Amino acid sequence: MRFAWIPPICRGCSDMKTSSSRSSWSSRWAFILVTIGSSVGLGNIWKFPYMTGSHGGSAFVLVYLLCVLLISWPLMMAEILIGRRGRGNPVSAMRSTARECGASSLWVLVGWAGALGALLILSFYGVVAGWIVDYLFKAFSGVRIETVQDAKQSFDALMNDPRQLILWQTLFMVFTVSVVARGVVSGIELANKIMMPGLFIILLCLVFWGALAGDMSAAAHFLFDIRFEAITPKVVLAAVGHAFFSLSIGMGAIMTYGSYLGKESNIATTSVWVAVSDTLIGLLAGLAIFSLTFRHGLAPAEGPGLILQTLPLAFSHMPGGGLFAALFFLLVSFAAWTSAISLLEPFVAWLVENRGVRRSLAAWGTGLAVWLLGMCVCLSFNVWSDFSLFGHTLFDALDGVTSRLLMPLSGIAIGVYVGWVMERKSVEDEMRLGSGAFSAWFAMLRYLAPVGIAFVFIHALNG
Repeated sequence: MRFAWIPPICRGCSDMKTSSSRSSWSSRWAFILVTIGSSVGLGNIWKFPYMTGSHGGSAFVLVYLLCVLLISWPLMMAEILIGRRGRGNPVSAMRSTARECGASSLWVLVGWAGALGALLILSFYGVVAGWIVDYLFKAFSGVRIETVQDAKQSFDALMNDPRQLILWQTLFMVFTVSVVARGVVSGIELANKIMMPGLFIILLCLVFWGALAGDMSAAAHFLFDIRFEAITPKVVLAAVGHAFFSLSIGMGAIMTYGSYLGKESNIATTSVWVAVSDTLIGLLAGLAIFSLTFRHGLAPAEGPGLILQTLPLAFSHMPGGGLFAALFFLLVSFAAWTSAISLLEPFVAWLVENRGVRRSLAAWGTGLAVWLLGMCVCLSFNVWSDFSLFGHTLFDALDGVTSRLLMPLSGIAIGVYVGWVMERKSVEDEMRLGSGAFSAWFAMLRYLAPVGIAFVFIHALNG
């Protein structure tokens, strides 16, 4: 069966040859670490807790876990498959696999959407990460937040100071570019080998501290006591959307990282490790954050301000709070950094592989362009506050174009491409799964994933 509007399916697909000069991960575990690093970002440590708090706690968690299993994980496997089979950046991988299979050359637009969308995301992601860096320095310098008014004034002061915003955004971008400029193994892989274990250790320390100094029992009940009556259409939409974005689907990062994965590695096994680790980190962060929130009688449904206003207040009223505030914001900085690295890599890889640009020049040149756009975002909060783009601030416009348009469309296209365009036998050969497991995954990829994302996409457009 093939839809009439889908480009011709693959016929006689064969494994592509890997360029001997192309970089690859040193091991399967290196790939797992860097892919976890790509997936684990502000979405896990910042967005997951506040969305959970704003959408009924355990009701949101239950739907989110189901969506990761049925939507995000199948799409992650498909994106890794394209990258490894195409052995190139998203643009090259889509072009080469489409050419090999006799499919339309228009499929290359999926690669471009991922690579360029990632840069747009990084432009405002770097600004938000800059806020985290500011709070990290404040925590290490001993700044204390004593009242709710102090918390609000601290954040407002940052947002109204363009020099501070640009300073922290610049610092974050310099760190990000410097890693990508060093290459796949000595840069990206090495950074993740250091930061990801560090992230896990810090997170476990925070959970342990939350058990001692917070109300861990209340946090566990809030996250895991299932209340089916709290599952509403709004909760389902929020959970489906976050499950899709949590694993970095549709941004070209997973496809690029998959292109450095050796043929001997099993895609299903490695992707399970990534999906489980990503989900576990989000849940552990929720336990650590909500244990402190409930201990001090603070509201869990504080929204985005939960991390930057509510938590600093909780830290300041607890023994050893200054130290653990510093550890917490170091944790969030690590998460943001590893994700930012993966957002920059797809386009840098395209410049290196398709245009012959030296990696260091490609990284710093691309980073400069992203930094300039990010600087405009910083200025839009105050100096250019009257500026609007289609009736939205620059920050909201960039977020809307990427999260509501490019990423969902890319995710749907990836599911359709692997599920309906590529020949099933070729996909089976690449996945190396048992017949039953493959059929289950293939059905989720073909039907559940595209329909689920389309559901969120249509609702987001109407919203």
